Amino acid sequence: MESRKWKVESGLRMGWRRDWSDPTVVRMVLMGRACLATALLVILLVMPAVWDSPVHAAGGGQAKFQRIPTQFIAALGAPGATSGLGAQLWGLWPQDPGPRGVQLSGFEELEAAGGVAQAQWKFDHADWWLEEHGLIMEQPKFPLPPGQYLVTGNRKVTTVLTIHPAGKDGIARWELADHATLYDVTHLACRSARYTPATIGGSCSPSNARQTAFPVPPGGVMPPVPGCNKQDYAVLIVIAVAEEDGGR
Repeated sequence: MESRKWKVESGLRMGWRRDWSDPTVVRMVLMGRACLATALLVILLVMPAVWDSPVHAAGGGQAKFQRIPTQFIAALGAPGATSGLGAQLWGLWPQDPGPRGVQLSGFEELEAAGGVAQAQWKFDHADWWLEEHGLIMEQPKFPLPPGQYLVTGNRKVTTVLTIHPAGKDGIARWELADHATLYDVTHLACRSARYTPATIGGSCSPSNARQTAFPVPPGGVMPPVPGCNKQDYAVLIVIAVAEEDGGR
């Protein structure tokens, strides 16, 4: 074991120890935790103002919110939209996937481990995700449950996102309060994209990703990967949920 080569893989290293004297290790771990650090700052600065009073939701109603461990929504929609359909295609990361991710350079080791990361999520060759630093992430949980979420992009707007139950056609509606747009509550520094095979039975592998395309700048588009279809998702920070949804 002592002869095994140490490789940097962001917040997780496939079970190998971190050499904290190596500045590259420190840099990669900090990058993988950037979204989490931002979310913690949001809680400290924003949340004291919302605990004691009801918050207006879209449609004119009010709800009281309770703080939860920070979560992240993967959302689809026009940046300028204040509401829309298709929320059944939105997902939820119950915890920051960045520190739980695997560097592209560590994909061979992930494969050798049977596709199981140290954080115990399973890589899916037919449906995998990347974030802005080139970390392979676990999939979010689909679909995003109906309810009311207090969301922010850590810029100027913090507001209520309402996810309505899906109709008989399976389509779910979403809407934001306070005339906020999806762009307003998108955390631009957290980029994410979903990669699936471009053809049936075709190869779509992280090993084909161009590592020099990372990091992706805030608000930037995630890079394509040969052999893959790509779908960019906006990332919303969730800092509280309506009290009736608090068991989520």
